[in-house]
Amino acid sequence: MIKRAIVMVLDSFGVGELPDAKEYGDEGSNTLRGIYNNTKLDLPNMKKLGLYNIQDIDINIDKEENPMGAFGKAKEQSVGKNSPVGHWEMSGFILKNGFKTYPNAFPKKLVEEFIHKTGVKGILCNEVGSGTEILKRFGEEHMSTGYPIIYTSADSVFQIAAHEDIISVPKLYELCKIAREMLNKPEYNIGTVIARPFIGDNETNFTRTYNRKDFESETFGRTMLDVIKENGKDVIAIGKIQDLFSGRGMTKMIHTKGNEDGIEKTMEEIKQDTQGLIYTNLVDFDMLYGHRNNIEGYAKALEYFDSKLPEIISNMKETDILIITADHGNDPSTPSTDHDREYVPILVYGEQLKQGIDLGVRTTFADISATILDMFHMPQLEGISFKNEITK
Repeated sequence: MIKRAIVMVLDSFGVGELPDAKEYGDEGSNTLRGIYNNTKLDLPNMKKLGLYNIQDIDINIDKEENPMGAFGKAKEQSVGKNSPVGHWEMSGFILKNGFKTYPNAFPKKLVEEFIHKTGVKGILCNEVGSGTEILKRFGEEHMSTGYPIIYTSADSVFQIAAHEDIISVPKLYELCKIAREMLNKPEYNIGTVIARPFIGDNETNFTRTYNRKDFESETFGRTMLDVIKENGKDVIAIGKIQDLFSGRGMTKMIHTKGNEDGIEKTMEEIKQDTQGLIYTNLVDFDMLYGHRNNIEGYAKALEYFDSKLPEIISNMKETDILIITADHGNDPSTPSTDHDREYVPILVYGEQLKQGIDLGVRTTFADISATILDMFHMPQLEGISFKNEITK
């Protein structure tokens, strides 16, 4: 009997464009292929699990002859292509009515209301763009004026950047909370408010810090986190999982500072005698490499995770199941620095599970939560369980 599920989300590790990618301007996106074709990517442990056996992976590499895991990929049904909707869907809630995006920046009325409600004297930027480039352009002016930097992207986000010495991190969070309440209005309908603190002296060394915090819309419905917690089991949220679900449905929340810290803290929790869910997001793939089109950095981060897989697996208990997946794509080999609409991989391992099972192409990310809840004999939400396909 499976008593604990360990879900590790490699943020943005997509494996090929979805059929509707054209509607999002993401034709040709394939995060895994883009990295593989431009580096000497070496992922022996994920390969053993079956990564390259996934159908239509479009990678010129030999498949694993005897995969030690189950493998497949999943299609996104939700409207959108960012972390919140991706995590919500894999957790059993499919967002059918999307949030509003602002491809021409925020309207004057919204900006004026933000200034009035927060009491700031003014704002900088109000553009659509890459955060790192925006810091280079507006960071020094921000330091001299004290005005927060406001910007958005292809996603439904309201991002506030501020130097930690100019606007303290607690104050920045306060501004975000005010914005979050304001942007819940149907006329604005923005999915995520993001605090983007940074440090540095000038445009050459401005660096965003791990004090980033997301303030999500709370319009999502029930998820597997709610169900598992209600049934008296542990729900341990590691990394930005707490932010993505607004702290709901959790028994323990653990902040992390990047991938390495997230992996170590996940292993610490695996060693404990808990039952239920360990849910980890590894944000660096997206934040540091996908959004910056840093192909080599992305490859090295994947290789580091891959190198830790044997240790992760060796610490697992006989009654554990490990699921490695993603929440969307962010192909660093394309001109875009935004998320893209891709299939996500599903790699599954456990001592009590069958090996070499092809899960095929799942119609929704929610099949992940359906499977976990099915294994726990708890009520399922959206999706179709693949429990019977993988259990001995």
